[in-house]
Amino acid sequence: MRYIEFGKDKEKVSELIIGLMRISEMTTEAVAELIHTGLEEGINFLDLADIYGGGKSEEIVGKVFTENPGLREKVFLQSKCGIRCDPDFTYFDFSKDYILEAVDGMLARLRTDHLDSLLLHRPDALMEPDEIAEAFDRLYESGKVRNFGVSNMTPMMMEMLSKEVTFPICANQIQLSCAVTQVFDAGFHMDMQCDRGIMRDGGGVLEYCRMKKIPVQAWSSLQYGYFQGVFLGSDKYSELNAVLDRIAAENGVTSMAVALAWILRYPGSTQAVIGTTKQNRIREAAKATEFELSRKEWYEIYLAAGNDLP
Repeated sequence: MRYIEFGKDKEKVSELIIGLMRISEMTTEAVAELIHTGLEEGINFLDLADIYGGGKSEEIVGKVFTENPGLREKVFLQSKCGIRCDPDFTYFDFSKDYILEAVDGMLARLRTDHLDSLLLHRPDALMEPDEIAEAFDRLYESGKVRNFGVSNMTPMMMEMLSKEVTFPICANQIQLSCAVTQVFDAGFHMDMQCDRGIMRDGGGVLEYCRMKKIPVQAWSSLQYGYFQGVFLGSDKYSELNAVLDRIAAENGVTSMAVALAWILRYPGSTQAVIGTTKQNRIREAAKATEFELSRKEWYEIYLAAGNDLP
């Protein structure tokens, strides 16, 4: 397993992250086995959100910590808040009071006294950076949160936030996979009159994060569209799968490992969130850090996904 330095204390965390979005119907024992399998493979980073399973995902992880003494200290624990599920409709809320309330709820469900990382879950157009800064200061001073980051934010959003928040942004979690490549497309097609030249990330989010040394965390790392499905084995991506399968065979790994290695090939601090609930898939995924794609292989995968280069 490869590791990166993360957060203000430059903690050693794995390039792969176990995403626990889909565990709400699993038993405590099964989730514990999943986490232990990750640790055996060197994956020490867990990702959650207060809305996953309506809070049940965090509750299950909290029970796992209680039933497995010492496990909490072995993992780097990240969760997210800011998506408010109101009975009328769902919206975003980065107000100070809601952030503080949300974190208290997280800690209670997770049965822990602190989060190693807290991400703001998607952008709130009405966010007040000074109010967020006050919330972060209070959470840090009380020992409840050690690092603070964002998700799905543009460079200008992060820049605005950084003007008030005293802590460095520890991560930006964005959608990225072999089949979701908009953050690359616009750069390749800069100044061209085509849809691929449209900047959908606010303009250079990968480059901004790289310059600011902000780790990029790729969510839906094995999916296409917006939760439309997994591209591995899909007839919609037959050419992509053929290339992934060939490279996998050449490296003695699975196509899943190659797809994740494609994300991790990007220079800078890059992590991939894997949302599997299967132990064998965790082991397959871990192989992604045992080899590195060549530049030619990286571009071959990009083109096989249906993209083009000018």
